[in-house]
Amino acid sequence: MTDTSPYDLAALGVSKNFGSFSAVKEVSFDIPSGTFFSILGPSGCGKTTLMRMIAGFEEPSGGDIRIKGKSVLGTPPNRRNVKMVFQHLALFPMMNVYENIAYGLRCNGASSAEIKRKVHDVLERIALPDVGEREIHQLSGGQKQRIAIARCMVLDPDVLLLDEPLGALDLKLREAMKIELKLLQHQFNTTFVYITHDQSEALVMSDNVAIMNQGEFEQIGTPQELYHHPKTAFVAGFVGDSNRWSGVVRASDGTGGKVETEQGLPMSFSSAGQTAIQEGSKVNIFVRPEFIKTVRAGEADLQGGSGDNRMDGIVDSLLFNGANSRILVRTGSGELVEADVTLTGDNDLKPGEDVHLVWSAKQAMCFAEQGTA
Repeated sequence: MTDTSPYDLAALGVSKNFGSFSAVKEVSFDIPSGTFFSILGPSGCGKTTLMRMIAGFEEPSGGDIRIKGKSVLGTPPNRRNVKMVFQHLALFPMMNVYENIAYGLRCNGASSAEIKRKVHDVLERIALPDVGEREIHQLSGGQKQRIAIARCMVLDPDVLLLDEPLGALDLKLREAMKIELKLLQHQFNTTFVYITHDQSEALVMSDNVAIMNQGEFEQIGTPQELYHHPKTAFVAGFVGDSNRWSGVVRASDGTGGKVETEQGLPMSFSSAGQTAIQEGSKVNIFVRPEFIKTVRAGEADLQGGSGDNRMDGIVDSLLFNGANSRILVRTGSGELVEADVTLTGDNDLKPGEDVHLVWSAKQAMCFAEQGTA
């Protein structure tokens, strides 16, 4: 019977306990065929344990894992049509590129003609058609990454698992490989499941991302949904950069309200799309640096510096990064607020200048602290 499941991989209430410690707590997800899915979270959140269960190296304490609609509980790793790329790649140094890629096919009993055809085909698809005779030590870091993926993809897996595979690369190569991995996933049209603690990797490459925290999924969504519409304070703080304030709601009308921060400052927020937060609730407010407009003191009217929220401060320092530069502003209460600016080299803000920071209530993401309504 032909499998008709739209999902290459699904988890239903998967848990993993080590004694009294729960590493993974009733995690569920469906990954549509041919998509790039990332599991993003801090070290120790349970993401590698979850991946090991998918691969078959750990048995779940509860729940089910299905590949192409069929449960794989009790199926050993070598009987699951899942392949895994590790951070350190595990290429065989005594074999050349061709032999590394052919190894799995030989183990499966493929003929020499089939091996030759498949190895050449996969080398073409990773845009390295002429490296078959090279030794592993002759390859660059990025080429080794592609060969490690090719060695898996030549076996036609239903799912490719990648466990922080870019962690050992230098920064510039890592940036290039983000794009390469996304292109490779499109080239093979195979489901990639990517484990990382690096948010930029997950956001750049993925169709959907699951944010994992303390063994649970806090939210699953597109990168844009997670960035612009986080559902929890953890997601708001973990995905992207944000300024964060704590305080108490002093007024709430169901569509938004006002908070008095711990520094004694009033701050307006909008609760559009969220559950209304009640007066008296302790909350955390997040505002992303790109939504804060910075104007020199006295120039607010000229610059159109109006907004629902305003803070005054002094430019503490500039973090120059071309078009994506940022300033740190020290407010009267002593805290540092980050705001994005465009530095053109002409009349730029300088440390020591008095400025106003303004932003809309719509850009203030407000979340009740756990245990408050």
